[in-house]
Amino acid sequence: MSEPSIDLDAYFRRIGYTGPREPTLATLNGLILRHVQTIPFENLDVLLGRGISLDPAAIERKLIHERRGGYCFEQNGLFQLVLQALGFDVTPISARARWQRPRDFTPPRTHLFSRVEIDGASWLADVGVGGMSPSYALRLELDTEQPTPHEPRRLIKEGAIYYHQVRLGGEWQDICEFTLETMPMIDREVANWFTSTHPKSHFKSNILVARAGPDGGRVTLLDNRLILRDGRGQANIRLLTSKQELLAVLAEHFGVQLPADAQFHLPGAAWLL
Repeated sequence: MSEPSIDLDAYFRRIGYTGPREPTLATLNGLILRHVQTIPFENLDVLLGRGISLDPAAIERKLIHERRGGYCFEQNGLFQLVLQALGFDVTPISARARWQRPRDFTPPRTHLFSRVEIDGASWLADVGVGGMSPSYALRLELDTEQPTPHEPRRLIKEGAIYYHQVRLGGEWQDICEFTLETMPMIDREVANWFTSTHPKSHFKSNILVARAGPDGGRVTLLDNRLILRDGRGQANIRLLTSKQELLAVLAEHFGVQLPADAQFHLPGAAWLL
């Protein structure tokens, strides 16, 4: 793999960030917000039969220069390179994604996010947890509701396990669970292989594209359902009926340009033929 490096100016242009570059909480939050509003979470290359490389140069080329998105290993891998280049103290943390999964189900440990130390306090940054990526850093502090430009968040702990939760309406829902165990590159490579190739990986059987919108809203594409949700939680849902519609939606709402002859390998999706 190539030596980790990052073209910060190109990254800042990609996300439209013009703020300070000092390693402060204000900088961290400014970067998170612009990142999740600009670079979409997406698993399209898995469904297009392409490999997912975790080489830093490949991630930079795809997410910055080719103006694509990616999933957690790409998104948070890129974000960690940016933070390190700016002088932040960053640790990669492994987790299990739990969004819309019951507690009696054990998901694989295939999620990555960042722990960032600022002035003696620990903050969690996650720009790659799908349609629920928090738009600010979360302080590593238990049982406290933490506001973000989008939904309120909190961290709780049950036994040795931490849970990152989001409040939707009056209900707290799990986003992911973790133990603060670090995730070295070898573990990311193994998890990335499972996520992108295993038949039981949900990324092999679903289209998932998402980004945070302005004013607390979100835009999500789940298979053929385009969901435009405003800051009050009101959703407008549109059903796509053709590959041409899909390609147009990817370009209009997520800035992802794919060729007209792109072939998606999605079992049972007759609407894509």
